[in-house]
Amino acid sequence: MLNKRFSRGLIVSATALGLVACGGSSDDNANEQMARFSLAVSDAPVDNADAVVACFNAIELVGNDQGSQVFTIGESTNTIEPNDVCKDASGNTIPNTVGIDLLSYTGSDSVNLVDGIEVAPGTYGQLRLEMSEGSYVQVGEEQLPLRVPSNELKFDGVTLDVAGNASYTVEFDLRQAMVDPVGIDGYFLKPRGVRLVNNLQIGHIEGTLAEELLITNSCTVAPSDVSEPVAVVYFYEGSDLEITTLADVGGAETHQPYAVAAVYFDGVSAYTFSVGYVAAADYSAAWTCQTDDDPEADDDLTFNGVVNVSVSGGEAVTTVDISG
Repeated sequence: MLNKRFSRGLIVSATALGLVACGGSSDDNANEQMARFSLAVSDAPVDNADAVVACFNAIELVGNDQGSQVFTIGESTNTIEPNDVCKDASGNTIPNTVGIDLLSYTGSDSVNLVDGIEVAPGTYGQLRLEMSEGSYVQVGEEQLPLRVPSNELKFDGVTLDVAGNASYTVEFDLRQAMVDPVGIDGYFLKPRGVRLVNNLQIGHIEGTLAEELLITNSCTVAPSDVSEPVAVVYFYEGSDLEITTLADVGGAETHQPYAVAAVYFDGVSAYTFSVGYVAAADYSAAWTCQTDDDPEADDDLTFNGVVNVSVSGGEAVTTVDISG
């Protein structure tokens, strides 16, 4: 069973391995210093899906004079246990894969793919997340394929310091990354909206949107189906941004969304949203009652308001109250 983990990611710590042999040479007695890392995944959810299952096969580190180091699920030590979720076209389980429902790990929750793998410290030019066939989106009783171009997600490199700690998480912002192409069966998962973040330099956002604002702007209030969003909050890098310069996902305006969060009724009185693994910085947060945004089109969204948000690092939680 996969366990939720709070604020886990690519965790790097330096470990000195002292190899001492009686009567050995100075080379035999040399300390070989290694770094450890763990890589986790998390998600910002998408509407109208009951499950978004991504099939992972391996993690690859490239560079640092080490060539290509591949850590395969179920083969390499300290990887997550494989499961039987990912199937090929014939219905057979794909070996060395783990299928994870990304909707089970939202906000600050995450799950490790690898945990404590030892590698040489230094700068790696690229980190690659190898996917497999078998990913899918569950909508009611219908299971639709989820395809990843080249079955691979590529990220900028990471630096693993001797005697240092670094922590990274792959955050899937599905409202931006998951698209439904016209005329093609199923969905595509695109690199846009999938980001690799350093947990030492990120925070989490938890927010509320005032019901009075929803009523004033003729938005949906207190829906009977609490799984349906009543509004959406878009986050843009930089404070005091003009509302007319803010683009929707796929829009042509000056400022593109950094992250997107749906607002849900809690069934009692509050309207809440959350975003996990946000880089420490200043943001403009704009909200709208229009909950449909085609990531492949320039939609005509009307933003009802915008507020400044400052996110601190160290995995701190920033509380946002949109009430005016």
